[in-house]
Amino acid sequence: MSDKRRYDDPCGIARGLNVIGERWALLVVRELVFGPKRFTDLHRGLPTASQNVLSQRLRELEAADVVRRRRLGPPAATWVYELTEWGRDLEPVLFHLARWGSRSPLTCGNELSADALMFALRTGFDADAARDGTYEIRLGDDRFHAVVTDGRLRLERGTADEPDAVLVTDVTTLRSVVFGDRGLREAVDDGTLHVERDEEAAARFAASFRRPAPLKPAQTR
Repeated sequence: MSDKRRYDDPCGIARGLNVIGERWALLVVRELVFGPKRFTDLHRGLPTASQNVLSQRLRELEAADVVRRRRLGPPAATWVYELTEWGRDLEPVLFHLARWGSRSPLTCGNELSADALMFALRTGFDADAARDGTYEIRLGDDRFHAVVTDGRLRLERGTADEPDAVLVTDVTTLRSVVFGDRGLREAVDDGTLHVERDEEAAARFAASFRRPAPLKPAQTR
């Protein structure tokens, strides 16, 4: 990051923004929270960022020791980006920022990335409504598994061992079922969502999340 973009302020907030305050930087971190990604996968999750800008942000985050690049062993034998230990410390920051920002008006018509939707599930998780279970979510080529235990949600990239239910769908459909007015059975009936194993378990999982409470309009005097 160039000096002219740095804050001349010793506060920890300002020093943190010197590292991750550039446009797209925190969203790159968001895309890596659930595990390593190739550059092409990162760009798929951030399609409105140009490849040049994305490359620049990655170089800056590497230089700041937030992200590192490494080569996977065979059979993949490809280069991926992943968060460093310091980069992973941003996860709770992103969680609270996502919860805070989700109350602001929605002004964009673009769809969420798969990883952004998983973050939305975490921030919208309702411990009081949740029931214990293990679930697998398949969104195109993306695989995630969710484990609900004692009112806590653990959500990670990858397949699940012996899940109670597997939800096979797309981001738009899952978002509408979890946060919208669409029922899981309706999505199953129209073919946009397929459930393997126990459909009742899948419905319980979909009901474990709540919409963000929108901000009330400012009171006029």
